[in-house]
Amino acid sequence: MVLLRKRFPRLSGRTDDLRAVQSAHTRVTPRMGGVAIFGALCLSVVLSPDTITTHYAKFLLATSLLFFVGLAEDLGFRVSPRGRFLAAVGASLLAIWLLKVWLPRTGIPGLDALVDHWIVGIPLTLLLTAGIANGFNLIDGVNGLASLTAMVAAVALSLIADAAGYEIMTHLAMMVAAAVFGFFLVNYPRGLIFLGDAGAYTIGFVLSWFGISILLNVPEASPWALLLTLFWPVADTLLAIYRRARRKADVSAPDQLHVHQMVMRALEICAPGGMRREIANPLTTLILAPFVIAPPVAGVLLWNQNLNAFLAVLGFGAVFFASYAAAPALIRRNRRSPRQV
Repeated sequence: MVLLRKRFPRLSGRTDDLRAVQSAHTRVTPRMGGVAIFGALCLSVVLSPDTITTHYAKFLLATSLLFFVGLAEDLGFRVSPRGRFLAAVGASLLAIWLLKVWLPRTGIPGLDALVDHWIVGIPLTLLLTAGIANGFNLIDGVNGLASLTAMVAAVALSLIADAAGYEIMTHLAMMVAAAVFGFFLVNYPRGLIFLGDAGAYTIGFVLSWFGISILLNVPEASPWALLLTLFWPVADTLLAIYRRARRKADVSAPDQLHVHQMVMRALEICAPGGMRREIANPLTTLILAPFVIAPPVAGVLLWNQNLNAFLAVLGFGAVFFASYAAAPALIRRNRRSPRQV
């Protein structure tokens, strides 16, 4: 895609992206990384065990609905955030219809007795899978952050599947991690190509359904441990909903207040002598990496300990939201004075 962008202008990126409220970049860049990710997923059908080939192909058929809607947005055919979210819901509905499965349990006493009933289980599944797909799109703001999060989540899911003896998912999740790693090498640190909506939504959708597959096939697996593997996009999404609801703004309206954006701006205005965006952007991912990696590590360690995994979610959530609340005052305190600029 990087090599073909001069021949095909729509592959080159969009100049108005640089004027977007949430923009964190300084040059027009192709947004077609999702094509490579989805292509790798389609190739993995050939490599998958015969026992799951048909079901896996059906799942990727459902995923393709979301991929092509995201691709349309990446190519400049405007699709609203609401439209992309509805596409994620539609893709999940298609997966449920084709595979005849949905979220089997939540790890919450009382609610688990109701999830078996489609009137409860299906809406929860749609909310979870579409929300995580959208969450990966929200964190795709600085070079490497979304792909690092996806790699760590995929490896964590693979390790959980391996610990539980679910061999098929061990290999499928690791194949996703390998596919994303190939993109990561081109995206980080220089940002030669972006995931785009097609890539971010597809990755989040696939990983969320992989988590559901583990719950379906591993009775002792904790839903809260699986949530830990995807903690960062989920936490960022909940924070965005709270932030925009508090301002009485449209929940789907973009802003510049995501965690990665605040860290990047803090680097630019607090670093001695200032820091150029080209450096602050990839450095943001490096700074956030330990916080992105820690919850999935906990998820792997607590994969079959539901109560402890739940407490870990509460602990990481408290640290996440408390740190975010304290960040503005910390930035103001350390901001360079005009004489230092």
